[in-house]
Amino acid sequence: MVNNTDSRVSGAPLRSSILVVVLITLIFASAALTTFVEKAGNDLMVAVHDSDAKHLRQEAFSALEVTLAVLEDFRQADNGLHSQLEGWGSPLTWANWHPTEGRSVEVSFRDESSKVPLARADITTLTNTFTSWDMTPADAAKLADAICGWMQAGYVYQSSITPDYDQAQIPYAEPQRPMRAFSELAAIDGAKDVFFDADGLPNGYYWRFVDDFSLFSFPQPNINGSNSDILSSVGQYSDSQRQNLSDYLNGTGQYANLGQQYFQDTTTVAAIAGVGGNAAGFSTTISALQIRVTVREGKAVYKLQAVVAPQGGAKINTTAALNAVAAASTSAPTASTSVTSKAQPASTATTSAAAAAAAKSINYPFTILQLLEDDQIPQPPPPLPLPNT
Repeated sequence: MVNNTDSRVSGAPLRSSILVVVLITLIFASAALTTFVEKAGNDLMVAVHDSDAKHLRQEAFSALEVTLAVLEDFRQADNGLHSQLEGWGSPLTWANWHPTEGRSVEVSFRDESSKVPLARADITTLTNTFTSWDMTPADAAKLADAICGWMQAGYVYQSSITPDYDQAQIPYAEPQRPMRAFSELAAIDGAKDVFFDADGLPNGYYWRFVDDFSLFSFPQPNINGSNSDILSSVGQYSDSQRQNLSDYLNGTGQYANLGQQYFQDTTTVAAIAGVGGNAAGFSTTISALQIRVTVREGKAVYKLQAVVAPQGGAKINTTAALNAVAAASTSAPTASTSVTSKAQPASTATTSAAAAAAAKSINYPFTILQLLEDDQIPQPPPPLPLPNT
């Protein structure tokens, strides 16, 4: 006679083990499925974002072209761009241009040429700028000395600075050319401790430097947009003179009855500022203009930022090779030989003369000095206090 009770008892552990295995399998399967769903969701969001950006990008570039056309109209009519007070501050409205239904487009400007062109700033201008930041004259002169030594070829340091770049973990030397990015300040002895905090993050002085200096090359800052630091360092204006200029531009104080104004020549600048100062250190036209276009559709946002220069305006700093002769002699001769030894069809041949002729035939009224999109656009500085304040 079979004992059913014993068989049921002996099979219980086996069924329990199977149940545990099934539960563990379900846990792993659930975890894998959750991970897959999350990844698929992220991939889908990225795809949607890329799709939105692709559609909004076209709208942004269209708005940029309209903006440039309006700016060119004003530039020709007023013999150059001076200030948004001329009427081009709302270019899309002026051109009666409207975005696609369901979208909004905003255009904002900043006069990049209202800053001091860093490539042209001498030690006196730099020292005056840092002194206007309430640095002591000695500290201001030392900081200016360090920056000039970094940028200028054959510079002889005038202070006690003795850079030891060759002793760094990865040795380097002063590039002896204009800065290409403000992040270079972190590599300059005598400057990195001024512009960055203990964690290596930009401090208030760094952002003030960015606000006062431009990495593009142009002769003089446009006084119509210059801040107090620049009026002090370039114009060497006193507090009362800077107040006079500010009142005239903003339509306040003794010029309240005139409303906001802008300068069209330095003769007027000298008359408003009063006796003293250096009006000749300024321009009254825009050499480089930052344009920011923001397109919105629902929650989707696309941003485009361009820095443009009118004809005869700002340029990008260029640096010749340190040893042009050596560079030419080490170029691959075999590649040159292979090109010249084979006849090229006339339709594909490109010469420097042909390229120059093609460039002249375009006659585009602006040079694009910089073009940034979305995440490439730097975020505005946080409201950080200056060190030791």
